[in-house]
Parts: sequence; structure tokens; C-alpha cells
Amino acid sequence: MRCAVLTISDTRTLDTDSGGAALVSLLEDHGHTIVMRGLVKDDPSAVQRWVQAQRSRDDVDAILTTGGTGVARRDNTHEAIMTMLDKPIPGFGELFRMLSYQEIGAAAMLSRACAGISQCRVVIALPGSVHAVRLAMDKLVLPELGHLVREARR
Repeated sequence: MRCAVLTISDTRTLDTDSGGAALVSLLEDHGHTIVMRGLVKDDPSAVQRWVQAQRSRDDVDAILTTGGTGVARRDNTHEAIMTMLDKPIPGFGELFRMLSYQEIGAAAMLSRACAGISQCRVVIALPGSVHAVRLAMDKLVLPELGHLVREARR
């Protein structure tokens, strides 16, 4: 699949972005292509502009973000992404929190990871930590990404 990857952070740069680097590496290791990689501050308008630009491209099948999915005042990814979805996929967040709970306990409830379909593109918002990215990618995203894209395009 052809993927766009966005890091959402007020503190990281592309050089210090370990979660985004892990996301890119896992996608490429599984044969997917990264057509765009970006970084924006945790500002809903900036996130929405970046996602809008990617979903308008003909060469993007999926948009994956990392960061900003917590409950802190500056964590706005969930709100920014959810308003752009034509069809939310609530099971993604539910399954991610279940898997996360098995590893970190009750703190898993603080994650607002989400996914859905926006203009026939798969959009997945992951937490910023490397561990959370690997968990979501290994258990949920990589096994189903092709299927998700096919269904989104139907």
C-alpha cells in the first residue's frame, strides 16, 4: 500500500521522532511504500490541513499518524481526525486499548487511538510511543492494511 505518515508533536523533530521512524520502518519492512512523511505541531488545524492534502493525492491509500492521542490539554489528534472521517472504525480503538491493557494495565484507557475511512482513504491515528506504535502495527494494522484499503476503495 502507498502510505503517508505524519508525526504530531510539539517537542519532536523528524530527527528525534522515534515513533514515526518505527512506523515508517515497519511499513517498509512489510512491503508498503512511504509516499510522504511529515511533522506538524499538535494543532487540530495543522493536522487537518496535512491529512486533507494527503487524502487528495491519487498516490495515497492510507494515512497513518503518530502522537497526540492522549488526554493532555495539547493532545488534539483524536478530535482533528474524527471530524474528518466519513466512516469511523470504532473497533480499532477498542482492540488497541484491549491489547494495550494486557501490557500496561489500566493506563490503556488514556489512549484515544482511532481509525476510519476518509474520502476512500484509510486513516489511522496511533499514539507517539515506539512501544504503542509497534503493538498497533504488529497486532492490528499490518495484518489488515491491505484488506482495509480494498474495502475503503469499494
